[in-house]
Amino acid sequence: MHLIKEVGALLRKELVLEWRLRYAISGILLYVLSTVYIVYASFVAVQPQTWNALFWIIVLFASVNAVAKSFVQESGNRQLYYYSLANPTAIILAKIIYNTGLLLLLTLLSYGAFSLVGGNPVKDYKLFFTGLFLGSVGFSITFTFISAIASKTNNSASLMAILSFPIIIPILMSLIKLNAGALRLIQDTAIWKDIMTLVAIDMILIALSLILFPFLWRD
Repeated sequence: MHLIKEVGALLRKELVLEWRLRYAISGILLYVLSTVYIVYASFVAVQPQTWNALFWIIVLFASVNAVAKSFVQESGNRQLYYYSLANPTAIILAKIIYNTGLLLLLTLLSYGAFSLVGGNPVKDYKLFFTGLFLGSVGFSITFTFISAIASKTNNSASLMAILSFPIIIPILMSLIKLNAGALRLIQDTAIWKDIMTLVAIDMILIALSLILFPFLWRD
């Protein structure tokens, strides 16, 4: 119960900071809308295969920009203050929950904007939104924990890109395959096996984050 209260308090802190620093989310929204407009200006018609690839490229880079600031923007003194007050498990859980909600919002915005300019080839909405949810969770866990590692170095942006790339590739490939099924580009009889693979990846990532983050936080 104490852990839940700490997570709730930290979530409120994240929301207050985001409201005060609205330029951060505004910049990410501008990136999404400008990228979608470039696609609209470059393609007369977007084929479903191209739509699938471009959509996840937009979501991936928007996710990196959104989550990279999780720990990088916090000074060492502020982190020391958190260390004296909160459980590290509560801190990483609050960050992951908040970033998951933020990425879900950005992903839905990207889908809406991209559908307006590139058409909407989605046929199976249940499968498509399942992929969006699992992808947002996976991206959130990965980029949040990598952001915590990168914040301990001087060249945080480069390190985050290097460390996150090998982890994100399996998630991204599974998401593209799920989307291909939702767009009826492929007929995959083992689609639930792909969903369970994504769920397993997300569970492994959250378990590793909860185990390893306290050691990182003490550094």
